[in-house]
Amino acid sequence: MDKYEAVLQELIKAGGIEGATLVSLDGLPIASVLPPDTEEDKVAAMSAAILSLGERVVEELKKGNLEQITIKGDNGYIVITGIGRDAVLTTLANADAKLGLIYMEIRKAQEKLKELI
Repeated sequence: MDKYEAVLQELIKAGGIEGATLVSLDGLPIASVLPPDTEEDKVAAMSAAILSLGERVVEELKKGNLEQITIKGDNGYIVITGIGRDAVLTTLANADAKLGLIYMEIRKAQEKLKELI
């Protein structure tokens, strides 16, 4: 297990988190701990694209710097967070997840990953 995967493993121990992946800004997977039926390459590409679009929207609407993007579906949440200017962290959570706790765990992982990248 590499240093990035160790941080992701720690993150998914939090209640309600089902998986996480760290990807480069150009959409390539760096490390992942995802459910078995998840296509890592697709998630990586979409995560980078969504983060890039979110950054442009926040800039265009003069809302400062993008912190994160939360997507809610019938079966849960996807939280996309920038890791400095180098990577994207995508976290999958179930529908019953407590978002405040999830955000707190993501922030902890974000700080650790910033130090490693």
